[in-house]
Amino acid sequence: MNYEFVADVVLLIHFSVVLFVVGGLLLIVLGNLLRWAWVNRWWFRALHLLAISVVLAESLLGIECPLTTFENWLRLQAGQGVYQGSFIQHWVHGVMFYRAPAWVFTLAYALFGLAVAAAWWRWPPHQLK
Repeated sequence: MNYEFVADVVLLIHFSVVLFVVGGLLLIVLGNLLRWAWVNRWWFRALHLLAISVVLAESLLGIECPLTTFENWLRLQAGQGVYQGSFIQHWVHGVMFYRAPAWVFTLAYALFGLAVAAAWWRWPPHQLK
């Protein structure tokens, strides 16, 4: 098995989840302002709420994301180094050279979760038909 390749695939999946969580909220707000009906489809809104709920729950419980754990294991199998902390902490540090304690990220996730809940309340998803 090519562990490095699989680790890169897991990383891309993880990054896609992050983009979905952050970009999804932006699309929900922008889409409602521009009257895009698709942003309020039940399946889209439920998946988005589930995604941020999992991120927030992991952070509150101090659990490392399973995608991070799996990627790190794969990288070790490939003979590569792994990063410390959460996926977000690693990439925020790596991309923006920003350091913060874990509670800062937990607070950010919680505030983001509240923003998702506010969007759910302000623009409720369409009922299943």
